[in-house]
Amino acid sequence: MLLTLTTTHRPATDLGFLLVKHPDRVHSFDVPTGTAHVLFPDSADDRCTAALLLDVDPQRLSAARGGRRQQSAPESFTLGQYVNDRPYAASSLLASALAKVFRSALRGESKDRPELAATPLPLEIHVPVLRGTTELVTSLFGPLGWRVTAAPIPLELELGGDSRYVDLRLSGDLTVAAALNHLYVLLPVLDDAKHYWVAPDEIEKLLRAGEGWLAGHPEKELIARRYLAHRRSYATSALEQLDRTEGDTVDVAEDTGADEEAELPVARKQSLAVQRREAVVAALAESGAARVLDLGCGGGALLGALIKDKRYTEIVGTDVSSRALDLAHQRLHLDRVPERQRDRVKLWQSALTYRDDRLKGYDAAVLMEVIEHVDPPRLPALEASVFGHARPATVVVTTPNVEYNVLYEGLTGMRHSDHRFEWTRAEFAEWSARIAAAHGYDVSLRGVGDTDDTYGNPTQLAIFTRKEAA
Repeated sequence: MLLTLTTTHRPATDLGFLLVKHPDRVHSFDVPTGTAHVLFPDSADDRCTAALLLDVDPQRLSAARGGRRQQSAPESFTLGQYVNDRPYAASSLLASALAKVFRSALRGESKDRPELAATPLPLEIHVPVLRGTTELVTSLFGPLGWRVTAAPIPLELELGGDSRYVDLRLSGDLTVAAALNHLYVLLPVLDDAKHYWVAPDEIEKLLRAGEGWLAGHPEKELIARRYLAHRRSYATSALEQLDRTEGDTVDVAEDTGADEEAELPVARKQSLAVQRREAVVAALAESGAARVLDLGCGGGALLGALIKDKRYTEIVGTDVSSRALDLAHQRLHLDRVPERQRDRVKLWQSALTYRDDRLKGYDAAVLMEVIEHVDPPRLPALEASVFGHARPATVVVTTPNVEYNVLYEGLTGMRHSDHRFEWTRAEFAEWSARIAAAHGYDVSLRGVGDTDDTYGNPTQLAIFTRKEAA
């Protein structure tokens, strides 16, 4: 099986320093399931490609399993251990080889080019054969900043149609360490069949490789479940640890100054995600709302907070993604809660840029970290649908304050790869005032999170109150 990593950074041959491999040599490594080779088919100042080629030995692969079939093994038939796609389709075998041969690069370490190791570079990745669908591959790599091209591999002409494999190409500006860690986690996730027995230490491997990106990934539940071979207790443990750092990877700025009272016990600082959620809940409580919409509810974090408060007699979560609604359903344990509590919650698939009569007549609606994910030309449609058609008595909106981004060390660009824009405080105030005037609302603005004298708060919050409802 094959994986290539290419850069056009100049000099492109610096890729050899980052991978700790000389471009003029072929490097071979013995791995439990065969032999891994690293070579550079292209090595010039303007373009350099490193290839990882894994030659799988079926007998060694069978011995490495110790005769045990993995929980989700695809080769679960009589001759499956000999007749299978393991030698050519990218899987956990390739991820394990990657971890061995690029160990320093995965950690972001480079003795010769330390500054370059921390710098996003123009990268291209090619995996010629990978199990999965175009949609799944895009949903996994797209939120991480990659431009994804996943072409289905056709079956033989006699059979017709497409196989269950894709030819994957990724491009984007990322650090080499980030790129390798994405592959290390997501190749086994897409294959969904680890070649070795999954033990509890796999949780730590997942969290370590997913540091800085997995907690905020929209498919983190699926990733955890598949990476941990569908071991429910392991996945639950991993997700609980990820939830402690829920939100964008840069949500909480670290105070690097000296703590004069470091010897005193202090309370653990809340993440911005938690502070934001609590600010929204407080705004809803002030409004006196009983029937609430969470528009763009995602995996249901806010819904989980609302369902605990008996003042809310009807709670509706909407999202354009059916997958997100499934995750919200699981998160709220709607299959197990008492019927009276379950009847308070509804989950609807709905696009915010289209009018939906079901959303009319509610006391309050929340757009928490939603508007920045909408393409600017589509914002007027969202405004008309929420403020003009649904017209709840109160609307609570949160969005990042782009001015605050300078306080996040190492952040380049926006806080999340799926953000279409991030506004200054003046831009958000102007938008809020325009929406209020156009649709008959009063509006007040607040900040959420630590306050900086120059840059304000990391999150901006607006509370719109309909005038005839005031």
